[in-house]
Amino acid sequence: MACGALALVVCGTAWLASSGVIDRALKAAQDQAYDLLADSGFRVNNILVEGRRETDPDVLRAIVNLERGDPIFAFDPAETREMIERLSWVRSVHIERRLPDTIYIGLVEREPIALWQHKNKLRVIDADGVTLTDKLSPSQKTLPIVVGEYANEQAYNLLAMLEAEPEIKSLVEAATWVGDRRWDLTLKNEMTVRLPEMDIGLALSRLAKAQTEDKILEKDLSVIDLRETDRITVRTRPGAVQEYQARATAAGGDNI
Repeated sequence: MACGALALVVCGTAWLASSGVIDRALKAAQDQAYDLLADSGFRVNNILVEGRRETDPDVLRAIVNLERGDPIFAFDPAETREMIERLSWVRSVHIERRLPDTIYIGLVEREPIALWQHKNKLRVIDADGVTLTDKLSPSQKTLPIVVGEYANEQAYNLLAMLEAEPEIKSLVEAATWVGDRRWDLTLKNEMTVRLPEMDIGLALSRLAKAQTEDKILEKDLSVIDLRETDRITVRTRPGAVQEYQARATAAGGDNI
């Protein structure tokens, strides 16, 4: 049976929707409304960005995609926020229209904590292990280096422990994540310090005490092994006369 009068309206509406005519008409009406509001003073004259240090300003400008004089209500804060949050340096972002003429963008950027050496490449990482960039600035080249598969995910805990022992931290050249279980520290004098899987803070405290009392890090050693809780075992460099061994009680007191 042919479409009746009411059915013709329904059929016609379906055709209009499927062909995009309605969407285009609504868009045209919306743009006209934005232009009318812009004529009343609601135009973009300022874009205020706070919190940007590392995020590329050219990339931000491309995402925001606004010119002075654009209708401010044509700008979509939610869509822009979603795109900016995909940038590696951005932890979070707040965007709002500040009527009548300002777009505000507040960035919270990720903090670099280390360089992650993986597959022969150095990358800047944050406390969550997120890769921020592989293009290093001069200041970033001084960050501590962590090496190995998944070392980026474990770096924050190690570095936090080292902060408690600044004398030890100042001597560390790099840290290697071994067997997805524990760390080896390479010191600037090429000595290796083997840390245990657990109680890293206690092990570093024992090492700091041994350094204070016996200058252990200044001896002719190649390896200091802290994996046993009741002793510090060391290996001399090739050609040294004998093996040096330090023992400590479980409470942490060294008895050389």
